Amino acid sequence: MRVWSITCEIRIRETLAQPDKGGLRPDTPKSQAGKRTVAFPAEIAPEIRRHLERFAGPGERGFVFVGPKGGQLRRSSFHKSAWSKARQQVGLPGLHFHDLRHTGGTLSAAAGATLKELMARPGHSSVRAAMIYQHATRDRDQAIARALGTFVRDVQNAAEKPADEPESAKKEA
Repeated sequence: MRVWSITCEIRIRETLAQPDKGGLRPDTPKSQAGKRTVAFPAEIAPEIRRHLERFAGPGERGFVFVGPKGGQLRRSSFHKSAWSKARQQVGLPGLHFHDLRHTGGTLSAAAGATLKELMARPGHSSVRAAMIYQHATRDRDQAIARALGTFVRDVQNAAEKPADEPESAKKEA
C-alpha cells in the first residue's frame, strides 16, 4: 500500500500474506478489484502524513504499518500491542479491526456512493461482498423520510395549484 498525501489517495497494489506456517510474504490482492486507488478526505491528510512520518517504514516500498521495532507487522502482535491499546484509548474495547471496513462501507453509502463505487473502494469484485459491508443507519433512515416528505409536498402543492387555461381558450377570447 502506498499513500499519496498530496493527492489524497491510497494506492493498493500488493498485500502481505501470513500463511499458517512460515513468515509473511508479499502477495497480490485476492481479486483484480483489490488492486485499486482510493481517495480519502483532505481533512485527514495531516493525520495520515503524521502517521507516515512517525510510524511507517522508510522509502517508496516501506510498509505503511510496521511493528514496534520497524519490522513487518504480524496479525498476532498487532492485536496484542497496537490495536488493543488503541481501542482502550478511544473507549471502544469491543471494536474489532474489521469493523472499520463495515464503517467505511456504511459511511460511503451514506455519502451517496453508487453500488459500483461501494464495490471499488474496498476492492470487492461482487455486489454480494459490497452489500455485506453496508448497514442501515437511523440517520440515513431519517434522511430518506425527509426526502420522501419533500416528494409528497411537491405532489400536494402541484395538486392544489389551479390548472392553467388551455391555449385554445386564450385565443378565442
